[in-house]
Amino acid sequence: MNTMDVVFPRCAGLDVHKKSVVACVAIRGGGTVSKEVRTFGTTTRQLHALRAWLQESGVTQVAMESTASYWKPVFNLLEAEFTPWVVNPAHIKQVPGRKTDVKDAEWIADLLQHGLLKPSFIPDRAQRELRELTRYRTSLLGERAREVNRIQKVLEGGNIKISSVLSDILGVSGTRMLQALADGESDPVRLAALADERVRATPEALQEALEGLMDTHQRFLLHQQWAHLAALDRTLAAVDAEVAERLRPFGELLRRLQTIPGVGRRTAEVILAEIGPTVRAFRTASALAAWIGVAPGNKESAGKRLSGQTRKGNKALRAALVEAAHAAGRTKATYLGAQYRRAVRTKGRKRAAVMVAHSMAVSLWHMMHNAEDYVDLGVDYFDRRDVDQAKRQAVQRLERLGFTVQLTEAAS
Repeated sequence: MNTMDVVFPRCAGLDVHKKSVVACVAIRGGGTVSKEVRTFGTTTRQLHALRAWLQESGVTQVAMESTASYWKPVFNLLEAEFTPWVVNPAHIKQVPGRKTDVKDAEWIADLLQHGLLKPSFIPDRAQRELRELTRYRTSLLGERAREVNRIQKVLEGGNIKISSVLSDILGVSGTRMLQALADGESDPVRLAALADERVRATPEALQEALEGLMDTHQRFLLHQQWAHLAALDRTLAAVDAEVAERLRPFGELLRRLQTIPGVGRRTAEVILAEIGPTVRAFRTASALAAWIGVAPGNKESAGKRLSGQTRKGNKALRAALVEAAHAAGRTKATYLGAQYRRAVRTKGRKRAAVMVAHSMAVSLWHMMHNAEDYVDLGVDYFDRRDVDQAKRQAVQRLERLGFTVQLTEAAS
């Protein structure tokens, strides 16, 4: 280490834990390195003392491992005076050295001093707060889906087959029927009469599906689950309103993101919360896709491709884009829909969705970098890209069905 160039002569490495922070200040001068190690608590008062000590020591750069969420309080207190680096622990372990023989804080300080660490992308405080809101909303949506499944199980246990005749048990008709069931109504005729006029099922089919054996405990469970669902809906509405208020200045960018097939309002809000309003942190579209975790892996040996498995990335944004990719796969006249259907034949639905999510990530980078709307390549893009292959495949398919094919080029 001593023979390598020194990038940060006065720096500090932090080993962050739940209740303590071990800090090592490394100062290089006159060809030697002096180190001092101190331990601080993680309360706000203790972190203020840590910041004061780093300032007194003349530290210019600080680095810490991204351990769970314990780095956040430290980062919040230091970002006003320094530009703290949050580094991936896997990167530290990959650097050969005396990791097992020295204290973690000293090792981080050594690597930082010689420029062997790379900082993770940490957005500003406003964006971090927006991230917490959108991620909390995603958790609420997951909990809501689980509660709906619990309601469905209770209905099945009471011989109520409402899901067999209604496409959405929480639609207008389903909501009325569930409320009546929870309140004690058991007559299938009166329950069926609550259906909206747009329901396609006949009154006889509704009555048959609503004739069950709901017991007292099942009505109690249904009542509690219904109340929980209503509370979740109120919380979701409040979070939606808060997110919308914080994103009010970015209305045009939200509109632009929603020009991508499969991307709705909530997905666009997640994109802005995770990436931010610009893509300056990502040099290329490939870098953005790799950070999200939708870029193909690159593992080769002796000229052979060993694995194309995607790497770990931003879980929240990856999940949002994959969900949007499934939605885009159901569109009929779009490039993303054609790409999904083309890939699903050989790759399966999950891998096809990741491929479409990768295309979305590339489009996102160019749209945000160039401030332009999404431009669809067309549902026939793959046919136009290789006309000869399209003709050959069409002819082979007809010949397998027993036809003799002769192609004649149409007049222009």
